[in-house]
Amino acid sequence: MVSNILAENNVNILNINQNILEGFFNMVMLVDMSQSIISLKDLGQLLGEKGAAMGLDIKVQHEDIFRSMHRV
Repeated sequence: MVSNILAENNVNILNINQNILEGFFNMVMLVDMSQSIISLKDLGQLLGEKGAAMGLDIKVQHEDIFRSMHRV
């Protein structure tokens, strides 16, 4: 579902990392939105809604926030 939504909006998947963290499945995708036809905000809302309908919690954040979080 996630990869289909990304493809429909010209968002290119660059890397995927998956693991189990304290019993929870965790997936991190690094994507390129330079050719995207949707804003980061709208993509986050769309994925959040679709994920909630499937019992998933999907978060979208800009690379700058991710890098800042992992520098601390």
